[in-house]
Amino acid sequence: MTTLTALGARQRGVALIMVLLAMALVVMLATGMTQQQSVRVFRASHYLAQQQGLSVALGAEAFARQILVRDFETDKEENLMVDSLDEFWAANAAILPLDENGVAEVQIDDLGGRINLNDLVASNGQVDPLTRERLTNLSLALDISESFVDTLIDWIDPNDQTTSAYGAEDGQYLMAEPAFRAANQPFVSVTELRLLEGMTEEIYRKLRPHVTALPVRGLGINVNTATAAVLRSLHEELTEAQATSILEKRKEERFENLQDFLALPEFSGLGLKANGLGLQTRFFEIVSRITYDDRVANLVSTVFRNPEGEVQTVDRDTGQKNRITKEPFTISEG
Repeated sequence: MTTLTALGARQRGVALIMVLLAMALVVMLATGMTQQQSVRVFRASHYLAQQQGLSVALGAEAFARQILVRDFETDKEENLMVDSLDEFWAANAAILPLDENGVAEVQIDDLGGRINLNDLVASNGQVDPLTRERLTNLSLALDISESFVDTLIDWIDPNDQTTSAYGAEDGQYLMAEPAFRAANQPFVSVTELRLLEGMTEEIYRKLRPHVTALPVRGLGINVNTATAAVLRSLHEELTEAQATSILEKRKEERFENLQDFLALPEFSGLGLKANGLGLQTRFFEIVSRITYDDRVANLVSTVFRNPEGEVQTVDRDTGQKNRITKEPFTISEG
């Protein structure tokens, strides 16, 4: 009888252990499912927030495009087609309150006052001497080795022959880790400069504010928006002090014709010509930053304003951050 009692107790103990193990397994499965569900919910909410931010950023882009259209119409009414940094679109970053939980920031950056890297080599593969000279002068003004211009040429031109001992073609780039080839086509983005042989982050950061990569060649440099370094690129003998003096005069009164610009005393005796210079900008960057529910969405759009004043988006990039740099100007709902 004692043996049967002990056996029954042992069986009940085994059954209890099995029940406890089953309960533990159920709890583990439930916990895993809950965690997976939480991850899915987080991913879904994050994706939704990103899409909401992008939608608002596209709205901010449309707002900025409308400002550029209005600027063109105003210039047309005044019969003075000039773009300058004292105009509304260039002066500030617009702040657009969304609600108590968000804000949209948008600014328009001029690209016409920079040297277009794609002007360096024509579609037939011929090097443009004026752009080459200006890029060489720019490198000297920025204290960069002028030999990088040959590297630029080899990156764009369609052949696989180095321009000089300072150039670089597939042979150099295939030895990189990871290996790649020279583009042998126009720049798609200024960030491609980082791939060039001999390029460092320091040199890239020096160049970045003064160059651009536009899909249209031959638009020239807008003298009303050019940086001091770009002004110095117009002639090798132009000094930093002279470029600064030109900027001060431009700040007081913009140039409304190229004759007044070329007649500046800083250019006296240099024989500077109007080739490759202008007073208008065709390409702009619209920089948007949307902050909503403690999340941030960024969008940088390159837009083109044609001679009829129509503004079209050429490219969009969501990977650039910290691009809002101008003084804020809040636009009220009224």
